[in-house]
Amino acid sequence: MGYELTSPFAYGHDLPWEVVAPGLKRQILSYDADIMVVRVLFEAGGVGAVHQHRHTQASYVASGVFDVTISGETRRLQAGDSFLASPYAWHGVVCLEAGELVDVFTPMREDFVPGPTAGQRQ
Repeated sequence: MGYELTSPFAYGHDLPWEVVAPGLKRQILSYDADIMVVRVLFEAGGVGAVHQHRHTQASYVASGVFDVTISGETRRLQAGDSFLASPYAWHGVVCLEAGELVDVFTPMREDFVPGPTAGQRQ
């Protein structure tokens, strides 16, 4: 696929943030063709719209409180909790108290980077 890790280290203070929706921004930390780690910051009221994709997604709640819906079931999660969305499972979140999710995708999310080489992380 052409997505290769260029360095085993990523420094958060050097990586850009992308606003993806009102009250929601993400920072791609590390990836290669098989895995991707992404920080997502939410303001209170921020919504990660219900969606699906071919990737397995494991998410860790680093801070805040979220209502997480997976395949029609909603649970309230807070710092220290996590969730797993299987490939093609409909899922989304609503942020109740400002916070951060750390998302891990396998394989990596090609749609998060502009191309096979332009989006590689140092």
